Amino acid sequence: MPLALFGGITVTAPSGDAVTLPTRKTALVLAVLALLGDKGATRDALAEWIWPERAEGQGKSSLRQALTAIRKALPAVLDGAAVETEQDTVKLSGGAELIDLHRFEALARGGGRGALAEAAGLYSGELLEGIPLSGSLEHLVAAQRAQLRQEALELAERLSEEAGLSKSEQAACEALANRLLAKDPAAEAAHRALIRLRLAEGQPNAARRQLERCAEAVLRDLGVEPEARTLALLDDGAPPPAGPGGQTAPEAPAEPAAAKAASDRHGQPSVVVMPFDDLGGQEGDFFADGVVEEITSALSRIKDFFVIARQSAYSYKGRFVDVREVGRDLGVDYAVEGTVRRGGERVRITVQLVETESGRQLWSERYEDNRSELFDLQDRIASQVAGAINPSIRASEIERAKQTPPEDLQAYDLMLQALPHFWAHRKEDNLTALKLFDRALERDPDYGVALAFKAWCHAQQACYLWTDDPARERAQAVAAAEQAALKVQDHATALAAIGAAYGMTTSDLARAEGFIERSLALDPNNAWGWMRAGWQRLFAKDFASATANYKRALALSPFDPFTFNMHFGLSIAEAEQGHYEKAIGLVEQGLREGPGVTWAYRMLAAYHAQLGNKEKSAEAMNQFLRHYPGVTIEFMRQSLPPSLHDSTPAYWEGMRKAGFPEK
Repeated sequence: MPLALFGGITVTAPSGDAVTLPTRKTALVLAVLALLGDKGATRDALAEWIWPERAEGQGKSSLRQALTAIRKALPAVLDGAAVETEQDTVKLSGGAELIDLHRFEALARGGGRGALAEAAGLYSGELLEGIPLSGSLEHLVAAQRAQLRQEALELAERLSEEAGLSKSEQAACEALANRLLAKDPAAEAAHRALIRLRLAEGQPNAARRQLERCAEAVLRDLGVEPEARTLALLDDGAPPPAGPGGQTAPEAPAEPAAAKAASDRHGQPSVVVMPFDDLGGQEGDFFADGVVEEITSALSRIKDFFVIARQSAYSYKGRFVDVREVGRDLGVDYAVEGTVRRGGERVRITVQLVETESGRQLWSERYEDNRSELFDLQDRIASQVAGAINPSIRASEIERAKQTPPEDLQAYDLMLQALPHFWAHRKEDNLTALKLFDRALERDPDYGVALAFKAWCHAQQACYLWTDDPARERAQAVAAAEQAALKVQDHATALAAIGAAYGMTTSDLARAEGFIERSLALDPNNAWGWMRAGWQRLFAKDFASATANYKRALALSPFDPFTFNMHFGLSIAEAEQGHYEKAIGLVEQGLREGPGVTWAYRMLAAYHAQLGNKEKSAEAMNQFLRHYPGVTIEFMRQSLPPSLHDSTPAYWEGMRKAGFPEK
């Protein structure tokens, strides 16, 4: 659909190409207008919903810019739709049939099984799933999500009750039921749909196992037994046959003993890429299998977690299995699931990452493209999925580590707890991270990953003016980096961290680039590696390559905790080419993404000074000096990366124009 609101926000032109709106907030304004339809909302409400952190005037100004961008984009997206303003109310009129939300509701009411199956395919995730919301807008969307979820549950039941479902219609119903259960394992309507499908396939034992999963879920989550109509789907209502010890016997265990041994990973998380469901197409399962193969290969290059071999996962192909059962069989913490839908020359692939213990979905994304270049499409999807899954698993593991009792903390958990402090880019957090890395190293002195991040932390101490003795911090960074280089072997993220430490504290560009190149050779989807490659190219005055590297990092990990740093790098590249307006916009974007990163105000001061914006330059400089009183250009030259001195003359000239004292 040209405008898809299920599973996030996707805007697509008639050609099938993605349409990029200027900002995420602009896309959210369009989504909210599409959601409200003819009712619309007042300008005040929209500004407050989308920009709650801004003053009223600023919010309305941002809203005007967003509406202008939407009006320009609409003809290429929603033919016949228009943004209308009546007095102070803004609404989106027309184009409802081109919005997945409204088409879903129309098809779900339509009746025929073909319409129901199409509606099931449209519900690719919850409404605006993964989109940050706040205040009244969050409540508004939550109410609509609940209503749509109920409609989806009723749809799954109605479709499963249809006689003579085709293979693709059955697959659409099963995929919908599984998506609903991933969010709510106790959703009986979804369980009933799957039980009916198994019975229609002549698999009574599989149906009984589904009933047992339903009974376990509703007892655990609601404290009740399944409803009578659920039990009545099986003639005797009997539980599934049990194996030794009372456990349900799996249909075909996928090498559980070998997999369990393989997953003895000393604290390292593990993941399996499940066979994707192919929802139609004339090429059998070839393309779906190719995508899974590529994603498995891409993830296997990431040393932050253990990836189950493709052949073990393949044994689940062609049969329904609960993701929690997969977790038990294979001994894995996370599963990647997906569907492939093909129509004409278009391919749509939906991918999600699920925590196997709880069945909770951590991340999902939808990809759509022309299938004329199948292998290129597989490679691009695998690259994007690998780049996105890595930070999603990291975030989940960090959350788990926070809940670990202090007496159980091991080196890996201590390293995980340090990471959010490390990337916060604030003095007090950086010191906390250093302490946690040191505690990890007390438990395991040879822990190369902790040594690498410790080196990066010491480099940050100097570069971001968090120490009175930058020379000492640089020396400690280099010492830790040298130790780490002997320990990390083929850990891509740790190699990028070592490269960062050298790049930020020495003028040896070749040495720093050597570690970063090794990192990217091992894992071409490592966003932090591409970010640091951007800085290295910046230091070498290769601004075109620097920009390309930063953009690749952002594409691989658009919600990365380091996105602010990527935007700051882009801003310097623009400024050094004389594009100060662009540079200022990028710094401001970075400050919004990293609100505690106060050292970046010196960049704003310099770029405004270059444009002659004296008041704005003075305001930014005052903001900087509030946090770094008495700082001089000489001290900054002693602290910042040595390679930055000669590669960014416009930066230093701008700080002098802003009025920073020389000594």
